[in-house]
Amino acid sequence: MPEKDTPDTPETPDAADTPDAADTSLDPHYSGEGATARPWTEAVALLESAELYWLSTVRPDGRPHVTPLIGVWSQGALHFCTGPSERKARNLAANPEVVLTTGANTLTEGFDVVVEGRAARVTDERRLIALAEAWEAKYGADWHFGVTDGMFSNGAGGRAEVFAVTPRTAFGFAKGDPYGQTRWLFA
Repeated sequence: MPEKDTPDTPETPDAADTPDAADTSLDPHYSGEGATARPWTEAVALLESAELYWLSTVRPDGRPHVTPLIGVWSQGALHFCTGPSERKARNLAANPEVVLTTGANTLTEGFDVVVEGRAARVTDERRLIALAEAWEAKYGADWHFGVTDGMFSNGAGGRAEVFAVTPRTAFGFAKGDPYGQTRWLFA
């Protein structure tokens, strides 16, 4: 069962948002000559600005499930939402461990980020209201949500559970000259 959140304090930077929050290392086996480890702040900037993310979950029978979705980086976590009966919500009920990815769909340029962590339900009303405002600010009025009974709601009667994924481990893949693989480990 996904973990439920605890009541939030007003939005303030936390450890995952700071550049020294992670144990940062460059993997020389997958990095070109002259590559250096990228700072966590660069990954956060991409997580904040990306329009699309890919969520990987595991079905109850063990088969993988991958789906594109939109999301918002806030308070050191990537947030996404899903209808309670959708495949990803059912997968998360059985196993909350996920991988989220975003980046550039190119081979020789750009930067990709992979975040591993546990999806925790966000149910605190104040936090959900702040996230609904962030969704609309990022994606426009088509993504306006209200908050009802610990979920996002819309004018058509739809409801969506909101999840937060705080990075446990993250990887950054620099593409081009030089290629580089950075790993960030969080406490």
